Parts: sequence; C-alpha cells; structure tokens
Amino acid sequence: MSTMVVLNPHSASGRTGREAKDIVRKIAVRIGPVSLGLTTGPGDATRITAKALAEGYDQIIAVGGDGTLNEVINGFFRQGEAINPASVLGFVMTGTGGDFRKTFGIAPGIDAGVKGFAEGRLRRIDLGHLSFVDEAGAPRTRVFGNISSFGLSGAVTRSVNRARVSKILGGSFAFAFNSAHAMMRYKAKPVRLKVDTIFDDVVTVSTVAVCNGQYFGGGMRIAPDARPDDGEFDVIVMGEAKPRELLRGMREIYRGEHIRNPAVKVLRGQTVIAAPVEETMGKAVLLEVDGETPGRLPATFQIMPQALTIRC
Repeated sequence: MSTMVVLNPHSASGRTGREAKDIVRKIAVRIGPVSLGLTTGPGDATRITAKALAEGYDQIIAVGGDGTLNEVINGFFRQGEAINPASVLGFVMTGTGGDFRKTFGIAPGIDAGVKGFAEGRLRRIDLGHLSFVDEAGAPRTRVFGNISSFGLSGAVTRSVNRARVSKILGGSFAFAFNSAHAMMRYKAKPVRLKVDTIFDDVVTVSTVAVCNGQYFGGGMRIAPDARPDDGEFDVIVMGEAKPRELLRGMREIYRGEHIRNPAVKVLRGQTVIAAPVEETMGKAVLLEVDGETPGRLPATFQIMPQALTIRC
C-alpha cells in the first residue's frame, strides 16, 4: 500500500515540526517507505489528503492535533462521497488535546501512535456530517470524526485556540483554565433541539455535545457510552446551571460521571437539528467541531454509518 503522511509542523507549539524527520523515520521503519505532505495553514491537510487519494495513495497518516485530524478526514470525501472507498486512515496525535485517540485506548506520545497504526487492526467507523453557517452567515458543511458541540463548549474552544500561553502548558490545563474563565461569563441560551423523532423541544442549555467519540476538551469524558461504530450519536444535553455548579461539575465530566446528574440528559439518534430561537437572535451560539470553531447555529448533524476505515 502507498502511504502519505500529512504532518502539521505547527502542532504542539511547533514541536511536531521540530521532530518531523524523526516521526517520519519511525513510521517508515514500521511500515515501509512513505511520502510526506507538510501543511502551512488552515485547509492544507484537507487539500493534501484529497490530492493524495486522487493520485492513488491508499493510506493516509495524520500527524498533529485533533484539528489536523479533522481536516484530513474531510479530505477523504468530495461532495459527501468517498474519493477512494478502500482507503485507510491512521493517526499519530501530537497536538494539545489528543481526544480522538482516547476513545480507542491509544496512549499519548509519538511512539504509541506509530505502534497503534503499525500493529493495529482495521476498523470501520461512523462519521458525522455537519451543516451549519459560518460567522459571516454563509452555509457550510463539514465532516467530523469525534465530537461536535455548541454553547459554552464553543466559547471555551475559541478562548483556548486564542490563548497561546495556556496551550503551551498542555491540553488538559488549557481547557480546564479556559473553561473556568468562560463559565464565569457565559449565559446559557435557549435553542430548539430535535433528535430524530424522540425529542423536539426548546431547551436552555450550557452545552450540547453530539458525540461519535467519548472525549473532548483535552480529556473530558463527555460521552462515556459513545461507540464510534454503532450507527448513532450520543447526544449529551447539559442544562442551565450557575457558574459555581458548572465548576463543581468539571471533575465529574472528566470522570464521565456527570451523566448521572439529573440536569444532564442523554439522547441517541442519527439526526440532530439545533437552531436559535427568537430570544437568542443576535447572540451567536458557537459551534465546536473536533477542537475548532468554524461557525454557529443553526446546524444539522447527521450520522454517516461505517463511513471510514481506520487502523489503530
């Protein structure tokens, strides 16, 4: 099989770029010769992946953070259709969060990521397809592999991605620090939420997470029962709460124990529709998608069953 390594040299505050030669060498030692594509800015990983698959590469290894991995996953598809249905995705997580790997039990570190791909088994997993609007109001679509959420989580993620100092100190610290800061200022907003035919109501929420994987926010186990191959999302609806209550609940979220809280609702479905209601107009409800903030509500999330083959 021919392999393209798509590497983000800016990931992990530039450490990935400084160690790029060593990372590629370790991959090649385990699986044979590889080609290397380096990203230089937003969207590059998607373009490099799509071009490689169109040229006949059948294995893509993403090296970087959750945002890089999301871009690579989007590169597997053109207008919603797989460019090469037989292609395989691998990943070596080096970024701030590394949440995607946690669902599959892969330890942190480059060596663990390389081992996971070289010795791992093939798995078919679901993906999420997201339709939303960007911050200019233009309609957009995107595929995600892990989790997309909105509300407080979107505000926190934007804050994290703008806070260089806290990111240098690590994903868990960055999200915990910025979560605490955002919680003190965030005001829960009412949205109309619909999940298949089982739920349709206006809810005032702090965060709603539409989950294919289990972890987000640098290690928060937001959806402990989510399975990325079961054909449906786990939808975690976290109700309105006072800042002090949210802060106290963070420890429960890291442990995955928050779902026992009566203020937390767990739904499952294949299609999720979320839209701002009249009272929310003019106050954007920000989206978070695999650690990035591409836009805001309204949004529609649809499951893509068994859409991608990964090796880990």
